[in-house]
Amino acid sequence: MTPPRRQVAWLPDRGEVIWINHNPQSGREMKDHHPFLVLSTAPFHAAVGLVVGCAMTSAAYNQGSSLAVNLGPIPDRPDAHSYVLCHQIKSFDWKARGARPHPLGILSDEQLEPVLEIVGQILGFLA
Repeated sequence: MTPPRRQVAWLPDRGEVIWINHNPQSGREMKDHHPFLVLSTAPFHAAVGLVVGCAMTSAAYNQGSSLAVNLGPIPDRPDAHSYVLCHQIKSFDWKARGARPHPLGILSDEQLEPVLEIVGQILGFLA
């Protein structure tokens, strides 16, 4: 008799795009359910229960913004692009906000690198 398989719980990881509820919000902050790019690591999420990352949107007015990284066309909406809003850095309790995996999955290093560079400049980590 084989032992029952243990269900492995999902844990977001760095570079992964997740769905998360941004409410409550205030002022110019992102609101409602939106994609969110996770910048913190899985060990941090497991220990603290928070994710740190950037809000994402498909709003076309972000095209050309120095604070938004264009990830390219959205697979099921080729007329729209996905943007990481590097100036919308947030931490969320991912379990309490009902986070779940997003179809974009995990970004490549080439996609993640410009986000980390801009966030690093905003926070003063890079000159």
